[in-house]
Amino acid sequence: METSKRLMAPVRVAPALGPIERKIQAARLVQAMPSLGAAYAHALARWEGDPVLRLLGLPLITECYRSVARQDALYAQGRTKPGKIVTYKRGGESKHNWQPCSALDVAFQLPNGEMSWSGLLLSKFARLMKAADARVHWGGDWPGFKDRPHFEV
Repeated sequence: METSKRLMAPVRVAPALGPIERKIQAARLVQAMPSLGAAYAHALARWEGDPVLRLLGLPLITECYRSVARQDALYAQGRTKPGKIVTYKRGGESKHNWQPCSALDVAFQLPNGEMSWSGLLLSKFARLMKAADARVHWGGDWPGFKDRPHFEV
């Protein structure tokens, strides 16, 4: 008796965080001002509740509070250190440098486990963030330098 093999499309599985990653995300979220943290939590819940968006990737806070020294190191990038310019703010000038923090940066964990800073994914998440709180500003809307991972109040 011959068995036939059917080709099936690979099943896409939405990325999920393990317990350590969940703790890291929670620790970053509590660094944010309450209004920004609430907007992020609301936008994240809407993203995770949409079966199509969930399959695209999982939004993650990559950074909220940032020390003045770290800010200065990022400012040096593309100027006196190798790499692309990622900020125009020196230490003490960024909304990341204060606690509670009025800025956070987001990236996406893709289903294959890679991290992405896709402008398309970030723009979709930005719509949810701005709908959650009209005070949220997205760095992708700025004239000139586009800081797409950046959200602030």
